[in-house]
Amino acid sequence: MMNPNCCLTTKDRAVLEVMLERRRAFADPIVDMLEHKLSSADVVSIDTVGPDIVTLNSRVVFSIDAGQAETRTLVQNEARGPVGSSLSVATRRGLGMLGMARGQTASIEHADGRRESILIEAVLYQPEAAQSAVRRKDRADGRRPHGLTLVHSASADWRPLGVTAGMRQTEDDDPGPSAA
Repeated sequence: MMNPNCCLTTKDRAVLEVMLERRRAFADPIVDMLEHKLSSADVVSIDTVGPDIVTLNSRVVFSIDAGQAETRTLVQNEARGPVGSSLSVATRRGLGMLGMARGQTASIEHADGRRESILIEAVLYQPEAAQSAVRRKDRADGRRPHGLTLVHSASADWRPLGVTAGMRQTEDDDPGPSAA
């Protein structure tokens, strides 16, 4: 696989490292591709990744061998999305796309020796960019980080559910012989 200028977030790198360890145990043929991706990638924090980089859970428009454009969400586990709308990072295509930028092309070699070229046409949605946009908007609106707002303050006599109040005794109260 040739994938120049691959950029992984720290989170995506951690996911690939776990995948690599699991796949090595079964001598999976995708291990070489995983090792290459991890060894050649630039790793950045999720706060600094560019909005046009394909990360996990990004919605991507791409084409294979200059064919018709397809749109998929790159997921860690294909079972998480509706059939046909997602592409698992555990596939050669999905792994090849991870870390690529809009306009970038990569060549993927399949197990049978066949090669295909993947072009990233657009990154329609990237979770890190969306989260960054929310943080910028909150700062501009003068809100606290992550949009936290105090909506109710508990009174001083507040007790957790299920906890009963202790018995209070006054001077004129005689608890009886069981208290002795």
